[in-house]
Order: sequence, then structure tokens, then C-alpha cells
Amino acid sequence: MKALVLTPATKEVSIRELPIPEPQDGEVLIRVHAVALNPVDANYVAHPLAEQEQRVIGTDFAGVVTAVGPDLGSSSDLRAKVGARVAGFHQGACSTNDRPGAFAEYITAPYDLLWAVPDSMSLEAASTISMCGLTAAQGVFARLGLPCPFDGETASSADSANDVTNVLIYSASTSLGLYAAQMVHLAARSSGRKIRLIGTASSSKHEFLRQEPYKYDVLVDYRDPNWMEKVKEATDGEGIDRAVDCISEGETVYKVHDTLNENGKMAVFRGPKGGQYDPTNLRIKPIYGSAWEGLGHEIGYNGITIPANPEARLFATKFFSFLSTAATDGKVKLEPNPVRLMPGGLERIVPDGFALLGDGMVSERSTSRREDYMRPISAEKLVYRLVDEDN
Repeated sequence: MKALVLTPATKEVSIRELPIPEPQDGEVLIRVHAVALNPVDANYVAHPLAEQEQRVIGTDFAGVVTAVGPDLGSSSDLRAKVGARVAGFHQGACSTNDRPGAFAEYITAPYDLLWAVPDSMSLEAASTISMCGLTAAQGVFARLGLPCPFDGETASSADSANDVTNVLIYSASTSLGLYAAQMVHLAARSSGRKIRLIGTASSSKHEFLRQEPYKYDVLVDYRDPNWMEKVKEATDGEGIDRAVDCISEGETVYKVHDTLNENGKMAVFRGPKGGQYDPTNLRIKPIYGSAWEGLGHEIGYNGITIPANPEARLFATKFFSFLSTAATDGKVKLEPNPVRLMPGGLERIVPDGFALLGDGMVSERSTSRREDYMRPISAEKLVYRLVDEDN
């Protein structure tokens, strides 16, 4: 099979021929049809954490099960059956651990960390959901404590006493922001709680974000120097109860923090080192965690070791089981990000996709390329098709 392989010592990425992996107990073999790009894919190629001689890169994937592990032959779970359409994510080169990524023609994965894709959704669209969707779910439910529709009521009694919970999503049109908004609405529907959803985004995206499934109550332009004051005004002077900073870089952390009321909480998705902020300067400490914890392994990351977290893995399995119910009841649980289908397959991920993503801060992205598919990224995911679904 072909795979996109990083040589960490030289930071070079190339297409290599590798043996097709064999599924072990609890795993399935997947023919990958589509992969979606995330900023971490480019960042940890330019700044490798991987210590192996070679490492398959990549995070999000969707495809079709072609074989199952020795213990799954009699499983009744749809995700453990040959022919199942599934999606999930791998850690790629984003750790020192020896675990291959998703950018390959065939991969293996634990079946319970996959979700069954409904027939109504393309595999290209499904490839955009897994990592970013779980990240949003971890932030909104596990860290901010909003009621979770698949993991029980997690709200505190103090939250429940409020007539309206004011939730801010900074950078609402990002991939993470699009999923976070849907999580907030799931929380409201599952609990009956009144939530006022407030977002920051470029004014050109406001009409899009007012529509289903995002349905923001209030939107402000983050370029407006008075956006923080406008956010506070939208809360009737109460301040923000829960905030999701989808950028989590330097000034965004400080500014989102300043919209919080005295009992507020905020979720961030980059640590102080990568995000270049100092938590000691903040009265309310941002809550940070890693999506990779959901995979259930020990993680070697930026000079530290994050121990395996069984609770995070259990949360991930519940989340993916929740998404999988769409395959049987036909009701899609999360609307996928808008897809920008990029040309060229595996061979063009690095020269095109990574060029668009950049390898540093989101605010520093730029490209001089003129092709339409190389336009700046906004409210969409870059997706590469590896094989047509009818093949």
C-alpha cells in the first residue's frame, strides 16, 4: 500500500510502499477513502515530535472495513463488520509514541473508537468530523460541564440555578467552532436549559452562522476593537459563563478570559507553550486537555508524558457510539464541516494542503498561490480523496 511517511530527522515527507497492516484483537482493517487535514498534521511535520526513523502521518480518516480482528468474527456491532462505512482519527506524528497515522491506503483501528457513517453522508464529509468533533465534545461537555446527551448530566447546581447560560465561542467559523456550536445546542436540547450562544467571527460569516445547525443568538466581528464590550452587553452585563477559545493563541486567551464573569470557565485547545500565553496572568485558569487522550494510550508530547486516561477513552467510545446511531436511525448527530475537496490524493497533501495550513500560528497563515483551491481557509475542511467510494 501507499502511505505518506515522515522522516523526523530530516523533516522530509514522501510516498512510501508499506505492507498492509493486519488487524489485531479488537481492531478492524479499513480501506481509507478520504482524509481530512488538521493544523496539527502540518505543524508536527515541520516541528516533529516523532522519534522513529519513519512515521506515517495524518489524523482524520473515513473508509470501509475490509477485515476484522480474530476476536471480532462473531461481533454484532456494525462497526466490526466487513463492508461497514466508518470514520475515526489517529494520532499521526503528534507524539513520540510509535503509532502510525491515517494518511495511508489501509489502516487498522479499534472498532470502538470508530463511528458508523450513515448512507446519507459521503465519506469525504464524514472524514471531517472525528478528531475535531471529539475535541469540541471534550471542551463543551467534559471541561466546561454543560449537560452531555451521551454521558449523563454534568452541570453543576450553580449552573442550573441560572435562567440563561451565556456561552461564547471565539472564532466560530473555524472547524472546531462549527462543532462546538452544535455541542452547545445538543446540551440545551438534552437538558432543557436556556443557553444564549454568542460567537465571534468575520462579519462575512455571520449569515452562515445564524443558520441551522449553528443558530447563534449573537454574533460580533472579532476585528471590532470593542468586541469584548459587545459580548458583555449581549449578556445583559452578566458576563460569560462558559467560553470556548477555538484559536487559543496569545491575545485570544487573554481577551476571551476578560469576558468571563467571576464563576466563568473557559476551554482552550493549545497549552501555554504552544499557545504562547501565561496562565499565571489570569484570574481564571483556562482548562486545557488533549484530544489524543481519547485514544486511551500514554502520550509523549512536547517533552512531557501524559499517562493513559481510561476515563477519556470511555468518553470517546460513548461519543463515537452516539454518532453511530445515525447509521440506524437516519438522524445525523453532527453536521459535517463544509468540504473543500482538494485535488491530487496523497501526493498533494504536503505541497498544497500543508502550504495552506502553515506550520505556526493560525493568525500567520498566508499563501501566494493563485489556484482557486488554494484560497484562504474559512469555515471548511480540506479533504483529499484516496479512492472513489464505488471502488
